[in-house]
Amino acid sequence: MAELASQALIGPRKYIQGRGVMGSIGEHVGDLGKDAFVIADENVWGLVGSTVEGSLGDAKVNLIKEVFGGECSHREIDRMTAAAGKAKADAIVGVGGGKTLDAAKAVGHKAGLPWATAPTVASTDAPTSALAVIYTDDGVFEEYMFFPHNPDLVLVDTQLAANAPYRFLVSGMGDALATWLEARATAEARKSTMAGGAPTMAALALAKLCWDTLISYGFLARQAAEQHVVTPALEKVVEANTLLSGLGFESGGLAAAHAVHNGLTALPETHHFMHGEKVNFGTLTQLALEDRPTDEINDVIAFCMSVGLPTTLAELDLGQAGKDELLTVAKAATVSGETIHNMPFAVTADMVVDAMVAADAFSRAYQLQSGRQPAAAGH
Repeated sequence: MAELASQALIGPRKYIQGRGVMGSIGEHVGDLGKDAFVIADENVWGLVGSTVEGSLGDAKVNLIKEVFGGECSHREIDRMTAAAGKAKADAIVGVGGGKTLDAAKAVGHKAGLPWATAPTVASTDAPTSALAVIYTDDGVFEEYMFFPHNPDLVLVDTQLAANAPYRFLVSGMGDALATWLEARATAEARKSTMAGGAPTMAALALAKLCWDTLISYGFLARQAAEQHVVTPALEKVVEANTLLSGLGFESGGLAAAHAVHNGLTALPETHHFMHGEKVNFGTLTQLALEDRPTDEINDVIAFCMSVGLPTTLAELDLGQAGKDELLTVAKAATVSGETIHNMPFAVTADMVVDAMVAADAFSRAYQLQSGRQPAAAGH
């Protein structure tokens, strides 16, 4: 990507976070439109459907229910966009996980309508961003779809985040942990971010705050999520996973960690793992590529083990993967236009394979030498 002299910072128009705020969704969506096309999968409709319906009804907002098919693919986006047009919706609302929210943003963009995101988990920074990760119908990463603006509303109910299986919060930490490391690399290289310019000081400060919050409160937040309670630590980490990571990655920059995630989706064995779990191994791969000091890598591995993030290939069901399979990942991670080319040095597929092998070996050695066992990931 070309070096840029300008800088840019973008973000959602309004961000609301707190215990029980899903009950006020109608009040806030009512500011966007009176015929809301609400997208959620069957499980989420069962979880919060009555709350959403009641709140929209109280605000005199017409609910147009749409069931998300499960994959954020062009086919599913086109199907729902046509349905929204037929229903004469004037606002799009995504409720649920990252793929649902990305699909809702894409529908809003294609339909030319305002859109809102209301995550029920804190597993990614998708709620705040002006892009969607597009997959094939079979779940393989295809491309990023960029939008001209971020969501008009982001509504994050921390009680719902706490009620979800704690694996979701932990996966969100894996996604968010990469934010500062990728922003740091992008800034060193003076490369372009998703916002369309070099990183601002504000974006880098937010990315670093995201990192500091996770390191300070991540373990405590995981314990709270495991007990399904809302604590100050959980509130902080939900904000880090959702808002700080979203602002930090989009205006700070992506680099190798997310590119390796995208490459990992080329192997069917990884499809049942969550986004942040795969990103986390990408983070360790990036640290190996950067030749970071032993102590720095040790600290990252120790944190990941404490909260239950995977640090080895075996923990991603790739313990038996050969060089050919890893090369498949590496080639996908280094295609033209991938974010790995935001690194401050040229990266080849062979370098990525070597870094993945090194990261795996280092993590296994650390686990053995420390005598510690990784925390259960909640699979």
